[in-house]
Order: sequence, then C-alpha cells, then structure tokens
Amino acid sequence: MLKRILIIVGGAACGLLLATAVTRVRPAWSLWPNRDLNRNTAYFRSVLDLVGKNYMEEKDAGYDRLTRAALEGMLHSLDPHSEFLKADAYRELNEEINGKFGGIGIQVERRNGKVLVIAPIADSPAERAGVQRGDEIVKVDEQSLEKLGMDKIIERLHGKPGTKVEVMFFRPSKLQTLVLTLTREAIKAESVRDAHVLADGIGYIQLTQFTEGTGAEFKAALKRLQAAGIKALILDLRNNPGGLFDAAVEVAEPFFKPGELIVYTQGRTADSREELRAGSSAGGLNLPVAVLVNAGTASAAEVVAGALKDTSRAVVVGETTFGKGSVQTIFRLKNGEALRLTTARYYTPGGVSIHEKGIEPQVPVVVSLEDEAKLRLQRLRTDLTNPKEFAARFGFEPVEDRPLQTACDLLKGVDLLAARSRPSMEKAAGP
Repeated sequence: MLKRILIIVGGAACGLLLATAVTRVRPAWSLWPNRDLNRNTAYFRSVLDLVGKNYMEEKDAGYDRLTRAALEGMLHSLDPHSEFLKADAYRELNEEINGKFGGIGIQVERRNGKVLVIAPIADSPAERAGVQRGDEIVKVDEQSLEKLGMDKIIERLHGKPGTKVEVMFFRPSKLQTLVLTLTREAIKAESVRDAHVLADGIGYIQLTQFTEGTGAEFKAALKRLQAAGIKALILDLRNNPGGLFDAAVEVAEPFFKPGELIVYTQGRTADSREELRAGSSAGGLNLPVAVLVNAGTASAAEVVAGALKDTSRAVVVGETTFGKGSVQTIFRLKNGEALRLTTARYYTPGGVSIHEKGIEPQVPVVVSLEDEAKLRLQRLRTDLTNPKEFAARFGFEPVEDRPLQTACDLLKGVDLLAARSRPSMEKAAGP
C-alpha cells in the first residue's frame, strides 16, 4: 500500500481549513519483520476476537466497529492533534483544504482538555454573532464535547448551509456562558480581505487565512500596491489561524532572495529535517515592513511572522501569538479513511520553535477583547466612514486601532531617518 503524505501545520478548523503543505508518495511497507509489532498485533487480534465473540450486544461488537474505535482511542492517546479520520471526516478535510464547506466559521484548538476558539473567520456566522478568540466550546446541540475527538467535534459543527446548530460557549474573561443558535453557511473566504494605501504612502494588506490561492492573491495585491508607489508595508495577520504550509512559504517569498531559508521542520530523527527555501522567483522586496499579530495568529501565519522577524525583515507589532508549531502528516488509508499524525515541529530560520510559546512581538501593543471585537466590526464595515453614522448603526463610536497606528508611526520613523540620511550619502558620493 502507498501512503500520501500531506504535512499540515495548524489547529483543527470548524468552518475553515487545517493546514497542508508538502505532498509526496512513499511505500508504507517494510521488507524487514518487526517482532515487537507482530507480537502486539497478535495480542490485539486475540482481544478483538474475544470481544467480538463474547460481548453481550452483538450489534455493538462487529469487528469493523471495534477496530475503528480502537484506532480512534490509540491516536487520541498521543496528543490533541493526532486522530483517525473516518471516510466522512477525511472527505470534509479535503473540502476544507479546497476552502469550501458548510459551517459556522471558527477555528478551534484543543488545549489542556478544552476546545478553544483560536479566531472566528472574517464575516462568518460566528463572527457576526460575537464569538471571540479564547471562548471555550462546551456543548454542541446540548451534547458535551468532553470525550470527543476533534473529528467528531468538527463533524457536529459542520453541516449543510441553512441548517441551524446550537453552541454553548464559556467566556473566561467574563465568567460568562453564552448559548448561540447559529445558521451554517457555505464558508468561502478570500485570503486577502483588504489591500489599500494608507496615509504617507504606507501599503496595507490583511490576510485572513492561508489556502491554495493565498500566495497568488497576496502577490497580486502586493504588485498593485507597489504600482501605486508605496514606501512601506503593513502585513496584518491578526486573527489569522493559519492554513496551508505551502501558502505561508509563498507569502514569505517576496521578502526573501532565491535560496534563502524561510522555515524548516524537524521530526524525531536527525535525517528528518526538511528545509523550505525561497524559490527562484523570490523577490527580495526592499521595503520597511511591519507585521501585526495577536493571540489569534496561529500556525502558518506564525511561519510568516517568525520568518520575517527572525531575519530582521520586519518588525512585529501586537501581542504574543497563539503558539501552534507542531506538524501533522495525513496518511491516506484504505476505504477513503486516513490518519492525521504529529510527525514534527517547525522552526524559524534561526532555529526557534514557537510551539506552545508563540512569537513575542518586538513592539507589544495589547488590545482588550472588547476593543478587538469592535475593531473587527470596523474592518468589516469600511463602507461606513462617518463616525456618527457608524455609532447610530452599531451602538458605539469607532475605536482607534492602536496596533495599526503604532505600526504606521514606526514605518514613518524609518522613512524619516532614511530621508535624512540621503543628503549626506549624496554629498559623500559627489565629486
């Protein structure tokens, strides 16, 4: 049997994607016998046979059902991200990878036994209902998630567009329980949500996720801004839960020269290191850059932020990122099923692992969850430019985006220093 390997970086997604990277085919068998494996396989077979023949409820003791239950338990015992994917779950995963599915639009992560919201997807049912990063999902349709694997949780949150699902959230910041009835939608979000020129010639690009088309979308937006004559760039990765690993490399490429290291992964053996470098079409962009991050910036988004920070190509502004740096590999099995298994961790070019640590910003700017929710709504409704009209519509005056303003001030300072140094350089180069 052959196994297709898809390296994925990121938390489980309920209305988005996970995060996929390198695809390659390898043989899944070995020429050499493994006595320990054979002994334990025989032991499992004997127990399976014993249960199948003797359990009181025959309908619950079919070999197929027992085997899949054992596989689910085995993978679940390893870590929160490894799991056995039945055919339906694997099919949904492929739909997510293609960026089209039905759900409520949240990215989630199991941490310390709790199912936490990394971030709601932009303009999704969850975001419009006020779901915030850090909210804990307690129940779905009045059923507890305590003993469920991530595939089962995602299965309950997914569904046909137009159907409803009741979700109970607990908000630790306010010790508040929220029960929301959300209507599922076809989630198909563009990666580049906003790209325009701010004051003083500063370009701004907001990335909401990393999918198959993100690299092309980002490079097209960057090209438009460069044509408009920008002097600096702000890359907004706040509440970006990540996505395809390859897409993260594509987004980082314009800032690197061909052949330069962007990120690498390292498994349990010394020879398992895999380096991802900028391709021959990399740009080596020569602009001052600031990257905006917060606690909702995760996985593939952290790859980009970490690479730019580590190589001094950008200043990182905001809050410590989520800290999701383990790598999962998808092994395709028979019958349309698959395994998702943690096989490595990824590292920044300087060898830093951010797993469960996050990326520390060079310029910290902390924003309350309340203000963050207001800013998210403001970014959604850029058509309402009149503050009074906005307040009448949503019940609050627009708040200042302090991380964005800080980034603008930093980049304007860089431009000012560069302008002051030019006359002295021209004088030194004169006759």
